[in-house]
Amino acid sequence: MLMEPRECSHRPPCPGCPAWGEVGIAPEAEEKLLGLMELAGLESLLPVVEGQPYEYRHRARSAVRGRVRSPKMGIFAKGTHQIVDIPRCAVHHPCINEVIRGMKAGIRAVGLQPYIEKSHKGWLRYVQLVVERSSQTVQLVLVGNTAEPDLFEPLAQHLWNAGLPLHSVWWNGNPERTNTIFGPLWHRFFGPEMVVETIGGASVFFPPGAFGQSNLNLADFMVAQVTEWIPPTSRVAEFYAGVGAFGLGLLRRGATVLFNEVSPAGIHGLRVGLEQQEPDAQERASVHVGPAGDHANLVQDCDVVLVDPPRKGLDEALLQELIQHPPETFVYVSCGLDAFVREAQQILESGSMQLVELIAVALFPHTEHVETMARFVRRTAS
Repeated sequence: MLMEPRECSHRPPCPGCPAWGEVGIAPEAEEKLLGLMELAGLESLLPVVEGQPYEYRHRARSAVRGRVRSPKMGIFAKGTHQIVDIPRCAVHHPCINEVIRGMKAGIRAVGLQPYIEKSHKGWLRYVQLVVERSSQTVQLVLVGNTAEPDLFEPLAQHLWNAGLPLHSVWWNGNPERTNTIFGPLWHRFFGPEMVVETIGGASVFFPPGAFGQSNLNLADFMVAQVTEWIPPTSRVAEFYAGVGAFGLGLLRRGATVLFNEVSPAGIHGLRVGLEQQEPDAQERASVHVGPAGDHANLVQDCDVVLVDPPRKGLDEALLQELIQHPPETFVYVSCGLDAFVREAQQILESGSMQLVELIAVALFPHTEHVETMARFVRRTAS
């Protein structure tokens, strides 16, 4: 896909798009994946899927710094904690930029001090913004340096009444001196509890603390591809299932799905999604709570294993179970290229499974990140 050149007023110093205007995936990533294909005996033509290059991000987090009269919202300059203000980000969905502009006006109007990192003073640390496609509105989370939401109520009220495209307004409390964005405390000021997306033909529910893909258009492609790889009436174990973006659609096609997830927010969204399924689909689903490695034995109960782990890759116990008891089909969706290549090599060298299909997805245009989708099948005895 060719990108139409576009100027960005935030470059430099914004580091968010280090490969601005480039197409495809990074040469280093392509080299690693081609090496894996050679090891697997696949043809050396790597399919690369690209999408919309601008306004594609439906999910964003911005640090909040500066002063009450001149708040800044954006990301940190490379190697520093100096914020780069990006009110006109070219890759953000327009609703995100609109709400960010409204946020700045709201901070000034109510006098809420942005966070001061050096002294651990001030109140508003970060915001998370998630666009719901059907309503074109934003689920907004105000991350505060407080243990109670009361200080944020005037800002929440101002924003809710300001005519912004808001789905809901939340407070998250994170009063500790930490680089972690979210704390353990939550309060909903206004709006529905969850963003709802139709993915794979199913309603999928996202509480504000749950993981969700930023590039929803390419996420739709990925779910459709996984669905194509899995026969409709399979018995599937889905590890790292999150809110069920892959598995809920498989249920609708007649599969039996054993969902595994550890995150409380992900489990909450998943259970709500399951409640929306038809009774017969609910009977074909089960939820197994805890780390993936603790439920590795599910591999032996299924025809298909589907994983979408964090960047660090698979739990070691799960990887070893897959090698020792390979399923008929193993589908690996990866956001961590190095972990994926390392684990795929281990699987191939074990002789337990064969890699038959590999797709690279340029999920975040203008960056070096690559999402990888792979289909393995169990080797038959010769």
